Formats: sequence, C-alpha cells, structure tokens
Amino acid sequence: MALRDLQRDIDCVVLGASAGGVEALQRIAAALPAGFAPPLLVVLHLLADRPSGMVALLAEHCALRVVEAEDKAPIVAGQIVIAPPDYHLLVERGRTLALSLDAPVLHSRPAIDPLFESAALAFGERLLALLLTGASSDGSAGVAAVRRRGGTAWVQDPQDARVATMPAAALQRAGADAVLTLDQICARFAGATTP
Repeated sequence: MALRDLQRDIDCVVLGASAGGVEALQRIAAALPAGFAPPLLVVLHLLADRPSGMVALLAEHCALRVVEAEDKAPIVAGQIVIAPPDYHLLVERGRTLALSLDAPVLHSRPAIDPLFESAALAFGERLLALLLTGASSDGSAGVAAVRRRGGTAWVQDPQDARVATMPAAALQRAGADAVLTLDQICARFAGATTP
C-alpha cells in the first residue's frame, strides 16, 4: 500500500500491543498528521483494577482526539479510541463500538484478537491492522482473520520490538503484508496524505 493511498483505501486502523506498547503507541500517535481521517481503535493489555490513564497520556502527544471507548458509540473519523480496562473492545457490523465482558482471551481482557476479528468482519479489505510489541500470542488469530477478509496487516519487526513474542507469533501463524520497525511505521503514518 503506497503512502499516498493509506487514507484513500483504509476506513479504519486497529492496533494491538502489550509489553512495551505504551511507548510504541505514544510514538505512533505523535506521528499521525492532524488531517488523518481513519479512526484508530486500540487495545493495550491493561491492569483490570485501575484506570489506564492512556487517554491523557496520548492526548499530550497527538494532534487527533483521544477517547476511551463507550458501548454502542459510533466510530468517528479522526480520533483514537482506547479500550477501557477489563472490557473487550469490539466492532459491530453496523460499524459501532461494543464493549464486552466475555471471558479473557489468552489471560487478557481487553484482548487484541476480539478487536481484530470483529473489525475484519465489519471493514473487510478496508481495514489496516497493526500488531506491535508484546509478551503473548494474542493478536495472531486476529491478524489471520484480517488477512483472510482481504485487510492489510503490518507487524512490528520482532527484532525491533521491546518484547518479540507477540509479533513473532503472529508472523509464524499468519504472516504479514509488511514487517516494519517502529520508525518505519511512524514514517508511513506521518507520510499519509489526505485523499
């Protein structure tokens, strides 16, 4: 996918990360241009028993609006949506958000796989999934689902990740459309122009 086509060809970006993901997400958020239209839906593995603080943390570094997901809220262009602690974040077929208390996936709630899998059903080939650093195999099934539905998957280069387990597991199971360093990911987003 050429940089100039990113905003034209993608309706939504989903991002998943675990260990080391806060710093990586801060860098990506800072790279997003003010006119970046596709909404960015984010799952980070968070502690269930305390507020995440991610909205305030990202808002300091980002030109886009950053919000915590709310059940049944519409997916709005030009904003970053963070899954709240202890809830899975899902995309409904009507392209609204849903929060779920279903069982943890690979010991995590929120988990990456439910977001990626549900977004793949809703957005198909117009979805970009981005899997970053982490210490579990969460995200592997989600990347596979995105690619099966014709979407695009970028996976952080395991050698570049703070913790290589998550991107390495996804590459082994599902492959990727691009294997990128964090610098390369940020450059691609920074270079995304408006349609």
